[in-house]
Parts: sequence; structure tokens; C-alpha cells
Amino acid sequence: MKDRLDLLDPSQPPPSTPRDYVLRQAQIQGLGGIDFNYPQHFQTHHWTPREAKQTLDRLGLRAGAVCLRYPSEFARGAMNHPDPSTRRKAIELTKRAAEVAKILGADQVVVWSAYDGYDYPFQVDYREKWTQIVEAFRECCDAHPDVKWSLEFKPTDENTRFFTVPSTGAAMMLVTEIDRPNMGLTLDMGHMLMAGENPGQSIAMVGEKLFGIQLNDGYTRLAAEDGMMFGSIHPSMALEAMYQLRRIGFKGHFYFDTFPQRTDPVKEAEYNIRRVKEFWRAVEKMDETELEAVAREHDALGALKLVNDALRR
Repeated sequence: MKDRLDLLDPSQPPPSTPRDYVLRQAQIQGLGGIDFNYPQHFQTHHWTPREAKQTLDRLGLRAGAVCLRYPSEFARGAMNHPDPSTRRKAIELTKRAAEVAKILGADQVVVWSAYDGYDYPFQVDYREKWTQIVEAFRECCDAHPDVKWSLEFKPTDENTRFFTVPSTGAAMMLVTEIDRPNMGLTLDMGHMLMAGENPGQSIAMVGEKLFGIQLNDGYTRLAAEDGMMFGSIHPSMALEAMYQLRRIGFKGHFYFDTFPQRTDPVKEAEYNIRRVKEFWRAVEKMDETELEAVAREHDALGALKLVNDALRR
């Protein structure tokens, strides 16, 4: 909601605080909830979680999740920082995000660390870094068993060329080793594409441990996260992602992680909402008998026909 401020009424002061951005988001037709970044949306703007909850209630919206975004002081690592005292500070910050989530009425904390990883071979001890993350999440899960803890993996980033947890497969290994019922994953379409994955397959493999989904699209250039509108580049993958979400019985909310630098962010969000509904309805109309026959025979042409027919309806 920080983009395209030139579209707003010039006689009014431009939005500059999280409260202002929430009010702008409230204009989006079909929007039901908002995720908040912690600590950024609360520590620097004189806006408490309780005030945020009151604003959401007044607008008829709800908080979907609190998304942990570690400040730059953790640039050498958060849960993976080499200094134990700084690592402890990161874990305590992570646990405070759960307290904020409870005040907002959200049941989930999504952890994406821009800094837990490395840039060069031999720079870190991989097993040590893995163990640190396992132990940190176990502590968070045990401290707040009534909160869902969700790791959002990313394969690479300008801050960290190789993340400690770089793929859906590695993320599921982590969840298995953490071994807590309230530990799961949030999958981002763009991150899965960056990792060379088929999002539908990744969703199917995560299954009941999928706590959150972030929808967008991208051109899948190496290390590029494009944040394009959902289904705009890979409509067949978007369709299958919706099918797999229905198949696993996904009960969470849809979060749109797109980057509207050159479009109206309100209209872009409305487009994303419409597209999700269109794909969801298309999946509902697909014939399960045909789907089973195609899968049974590994029928490529049959699969393409199913997609084309679904998208034409």
C-alpha cells in the first residue's frame, strides 16, 4: 500500500503509517483480512497491537497472521547469528511476535528470515546452522503451543545467497525434525518458482503441514522474485495450486505477495482476489474421474486438455 501514492487525492496528506495503509487496504473489494509485519508495523509508529485490533474490528477485517521480519541488526543471522547473545535476542523477538498475534486475534506467526544463511562455500557449518534453527523453533513452539509457527522458505535473496532452508523438501525435513504439532510451513508461489519447483507438487507434499500460502507469480529468472499478479505468468500452475489446496483441505487464508510498483495497488489486489475465485471455481468444475484417468496413464495431452477446458469455462 506504499506504492502509487500519486493516485491518491493530492489535497489529503499521503499515507505514512501502518494505520494509514490499513485504511487504504480497507478500500479493496473482497478483502477479508490483513497480515502484519513484526516488529516494523508496531515499534516505530506509535501504534499498539490493541489499537490495530480495534481498527480492524471497526473496518470489518481480521488479522490473518503476524509475519516476522528481523531488523537489519540481525544482518549476520537471526536464529543463525554466530554470537549466542544476539541469537538469543532474535529468539526472544520471535516469541514476542506470538504475543502480538494473540492480541490481534491471529493464530499464526510466519517466520521468514532475510539473514539466516550464507554467501560462500566453507563460510558456515551447515549442520550447526540447521541445529540452531531446529532448537529455536522448538523453543518457540513450546513457549506458545496455542500458536501455529510457520516457516516461509526462500532459496536465495540479495541479503543471503544461500538460505539455511532453501527448498520445500528441506523445509519439510526441518518440520519433521522439530517434531511439534504447531510447527508447519508457509509456501510462497514465487519462492517455489525461484527454487525450480512446481507449486502444485510442493503443496501436495506438505499436505496438512501447510499453514499458510502466499500467492503471486513470476518469470522464474535466476534469483528473481518478480511479485507478479497471481496466475498472470503461469496460469496452469496457478490452477493446479488451487486444485492441490482443495485436495489437502487447506483451511488458511490467501495472502497476496505482489509488488504493484507500476499499478494501482488497490486494483491489483482486487484483480488477485478475482483470479483466485476464478481458479477456485474452475477447479470445482473439473471432473475427478477424468483427473484420475489422466494421472493413472501419465497422459500429458489429456492433462493439457483438462487445463485448457478448465480455463475456458
